[in-house]
Amino acid sequence: MAEVRNCPSCGEFFNYTGIRDVCYKCAQKEEEMYQIVYRFLRKRENRAATVERIVEATGVDEELLYKWVRKNRLHPAVFPNLGYPCDNCGRLTKKGKLCERCTEQLKSDLRTFEAAIEFRENIKKQDRATYLGEREKNND
Repeated sequence: MAEVRNCPSCGEFFNYTGIRDVCYKCAQKEEEMYQIVYRFLRKRENRAATVERIVEATGVDEELLYKWVRKNRLHPAVFPNLGYPCDNCGRLTKKGKLCERCTEQLKSDLRTFEAAIEFRENIKKQDRATYLGEREKNND
């Protein structure tokens, strides 16, 4: 079922169905901009263009470029200097929400956390064993 939302680009009301996140008029404008960018990138000399160069040459908003890369409308495999900002540090990435460096840091932090939990559990087991051992001595 559709829900009424304000278009984040122009502020007009539109029926949000989950297919597009802007109103029909803004979606048409975005599509026109996409075609301009795609025609620009299809030229051999522009395939390795950076986000900054594409913005400068086409006038498209940087956030739109990121949106198209996230939605796989522009593929970093074909256009190697395209990407979108990491949700954590802002460095460009080509897949997922985090760049490779942030992903590795998160994995490292999780390993450290898990090791700390395991260490605490081992200490608790040792304390219980010591307590039970002393208790048995006192009962003798």
